[in-house]
Amino acid sequence: MKQMKKLIKGGLVVDGTKKPGYEADVLVENDKIVKIGNIDTTEDMEVIDAKGLVVAPGFIDTHSHSDLQILVDPEVRPKIMQGITTEVLGQDGISMAPLPPQYISPWRKNLAGLDGDSDEIDWNYQTTEGYLKMLEHVKPGLNECYLVPHGNIRMEAMGLENRLPNEEELEKMRQITRREMEAGAIGLSTGLIYMPCAYSESKEIIEMCKVVAEYDGRFVIHQRSEADTILDSMEEVIKIGRESGVKIHYSHFKVCGKKNWDKIDDVVRLLEEAEKEGIDVSFDQYPYVAGSTMLGVILPPWVHDGGTDKVLERLADKELRKKMVYDIEHGIPGWDNFVEFAGLDKIFVTSVKTEKNQDAVGLSLTQLGELRGKDPYEATFDLLYEEENAVGMVDFYGTEEHVQLFMKRPEMNACTDGLLGGKPHPRVYGAFPRILGKYVREDKALTLEEAVYKMTKKPATAFNMTDRGEIREGAYADICIFNPDTVIDKGTFTDPIQYPEGIEYVIVNGELAVKHGEHTGVRNGSVLKKKGKEVVK
Repeated sequence: MKQMKKLIKGGLVVDGTKKPGYEADVLVENDKIVKIGNIDTTEDMEVIDAKGLVVAPGFIDTHSHSDLQILVDPEVRPKIMQGITTEVLGQDGISMAPLPPQYISPWRKNLAGLDGDSDEIDWNYQTTEGYLKMLEHVKPGLNECYLVPHGNIRMEAMGLENRLPNEEELEKMRQITRREMEAGAIGLSTGLIYMPCAYSESKEIIEMCKVVAEYDGRFVIHQRSEADTILDSMEEVIKIGRESGVKIHYSHFKVCGKKNWDKIDDVVRLLEEAEKEGIDVSFDQYPYVAGSTMLGVILPPWVHDGGTDKVLERLADKELRKKMVYDIEHGIPGWDNFVEFAGLDKIFVTSVKTEKNQDAVGLSLTQLGELRGKDPYEATFDLLYEEENAVGMVDFYGTEEHVQLFMKRPEMNACTDGLLGGKPHPRVYGAFPRILGKYVREDKALTLEEAVYKMTKKPATAFNMTDRGEIREGAYADICIFNPDTVIDKGTFTDPIQYPEGIEYVIVNGELAVKHGEHTGVRNGSVLKKKGKEVVK
């Protein structure tokens, strides 16, 4: 059915290219922008009065964890209501596909802390092709594309054991990577603090990245360390880019822990040296001084050997609990120790699986210990055991000064990296409006044009998204119209589930998903896939 033309009248067009904003009308027909200029109104047009508003490309979230949630609730309102029209799934090396049938049970437990769990879906889709077909079937509210995760590839090739692959298994990983890239994946992700990705060495990743480079895909990495050994970690990532030829994208770039802030100059130096060498480097960032992930990452690496069932066995062992506490208190070389750089009083529970422990949500680990009347470590271990490791958390690690330093870097684009369950990190609902309200209007850390570029054209270019991320004739009509005087995030760490202010209209592939700040119920997203060197509908 042909859509009614939409005329966006009299707005300030900030087109995503960093070019100064200019006043113009924008005409949308079907799913494309067909004309920009001074356009007369006709009877076959729905007119959107954009006077006093900014007309920008729809925002692109390059680090999303909607992978499972979108199958259960395809609107994904926390994203669309903040102006996001496209998101990149498959993050941190742990996601939905590929998933051989024999690993469904242990993998659901491994995935639960990041992306949640559900009995409402059929888990027998097996491959990226099968998963993307499921996405298409539910008709998502925004555009979705997928990175094939390293951990899923490794699991299919050699199971969940803590060992290095032999040559036959390594070749299988290459083959799986090729199969999933052919199915439309836009690149490869890994999370080198998560199991089973953490069991790998650089050689394994380089071999997969060589395949990804053939497709001009991007390698997205939660690096081994964002703290004590971040410089060694960055050197590893740069080596992977150098030896494979793949384009590099660091996830949620930051430096954690006060004692590591003196490394920031060297971190920047490594970025610049890599670029001088000709390695394509980008990174994404969320605009907050706190992070969010699964609570299980506070456990020493050895606790995770063999998957979630083994984690639960070890948590049930009183003697092994003592060893866990010792390792957390004293550290392990090369391990990002979240308790060390955030503290038990700055790590908060955000989600649990069962009703029994709902009273833990919103509490710090120190407060959890007080509530349970026991040592905070014991209370935390009990919680992880009872919830089968499916617990989310928020941790405070940085400063506003450092957020702004990385935000201004030319490699940076915006992201949410928000886990959608329970009492989430406020970035799930407000990352992009926060940049526009706090960092553009209030702090003046970025110009409006720079900020919009970092939310639109910059990520579209990094991930080869054809005809998106820009207001121009012939581009897809993914558009966010916002009030520059009022736009801001509303969620807080204690009350995060709040939609932002100032996002007035959101158009996805030519259809209004948000109108006058209210969701319309329309779902008009597409599954974007890699075809050749472009990412297209």
